[in-house]
Amino acid sequence: MTTYEAVIGLECHVELSTRTKMFCGCVNAFGAPPNTNVCPVCLGHPGTLPVPNREAVERTMKIALALGSEVTAHSLFHRKNYFYPDMPKNYQISQYDLPIGAGGHLDVEVDGEVRRVGMNRVHLEEDTGKTAHAGTTGRIAEAEYALEDFNRAGVPLVEVVSEPDMRSPAEAAAYLRELRELLQALDVSDVRMEEGSLRCDANVSLRPAGHPEYGTKVEIKNMNSIRSVERALTYEAERQVAALEKGEALVQETRHWDEDRGATSTLRSKEEAFDYRYFPDPDLVPLEPDAALIERLRSELPELPAARRQRFERDYGLEPATARLVGSTAWAPFYEETVGLGADPRTAANWMAGDLAGLLNEAKVGLAGAKVTPQHLADLSRLLADGTISTAGAKQVLAEVFATGNPAAQVVGEKGLAQISDESALGGIVDQVIAENPGPVEQFRTGKDGVIGFLVGAVMKKSKGAANPQEAQRLLRDRL
Repeated sequence: MTTYEAVIGLECHVELSTRTKMFCGCVNAFGAPPNTNVCPVCLGHPGTLPVPNREAVERTMKIALALGSEVTAHSLFHRKNYFYPDMPKNYQISQYDLPIGAGGHLDVEVDGEVRRVGMNRVHLEEDTGKTAHAGTTGRIAEAEYALEDFNRAGVPLVEVVSEPDMRSPAEAAAYLRELRELLQALDVSDVRMEEGSLRCDANVSLRPAGHPEYGTKVEIKNMNSIRSVERALTYEAERQVAALEKGEALVQETRHWDEDRGATSTLRSKEEAFDYRYFPDPDLVPLEPDAALIERLRSELPELPAARRQRFERDYGLEPATARLVGSTAWAPFYEETVGLGADPRTAANWMAGDLAGLLNEAKVGLAGAKVTPQHLADLSRLLADGTISTAGAKQVLAEVFATGNPAAQVVGEKGLAQISDESALGGIVDQVIAENPGPVEQFRTGKDGVIGFLVGAVMKKSKGAANPQEAQRLLRDRL
């Protein structure tokens, strides 16, 4: 039986979060009432002329620089001609053979191994409108009619195209997560897949393992989450293997991913570049950035996610998985502020990656929307380190702080969570436990040291969790 390997490339579309659209002054905002953020330019009225959004161009160059791409000395906007209801001009202003960024790479980690995915291009275009298919299922073939919302038409859209360097659905998912994290760090887009500001089309083919030639490529559309991308690629690879093993010919086509069915289906034959009749847009001049602009944009790049994770591992002694979580763009400022307030770096990271992450998931909120602050976590770390509270008590404190936003010390006092460490107060409880457990006491005295854990547990139970376990064990050993 032939062993096949997948050949995967991703085309990711990133809506830039600029204030206005790409070629007009309309507001670029998600969620407005249909067809309210429109004007004659983005609706393609005769006689109107596009004016490029400088901020969008510079953000695209930053994306290219962050990916190690070359910002080309001369790039052009082209007209991509096709006819669809969400295209008011009946062409899309895009880029063809002279994109803003060329080449580059993105390193991704899968199962502890770093893989380098090459970049083909980074180009800038305008988004299309949005079609709502009315019917019981919302699918095109079963729709009774369609409605067009042109608010999105003309929004600046960056297309990041990888080389076909990925070999598994898991690797493609890791690439998409890394790209999204990089875009968040650059602060060029909110990259919300559920709102369509980050969209991904996947190209996949199969070939016998070790063969240099590519197989027949299939494009998959309609994937609205990273999980969907991985599921769709897994299904499509299995479908193609089954077809090849039956001797069936694969055709180059675009397929639709159905999230509910967990399957792809034929959407249309795959277009070639010549089908779009690209030609330079006569209303737009070439982009020719000078070296000073490129260096300014390069100097404005923030610390990128991979470098930040490496720094967290090196400077804070974090494990790679923990560094990936607390080193994310959304969490890193919170974590570093916590450490800056005196918290032990590893303790703070473990509490964030464990209990705090669990509370956020349960409440279905992000860290930015939670009541807990770096000061809360730093105070919790200090109370735990100086023995004021136990680990069990700290969990209760964090849960109460998360719910109320009250200071950690206040919660400890109100809930009576302070540990009993004073020998005079703890000694009486220890004496009671010794008196009430003659069997385990005798076992300990005859050399069964492991039974000390049972006795410490008895002290913790009698003290309702308030006893300092280390002090309780010391007192037990002294008395026995």
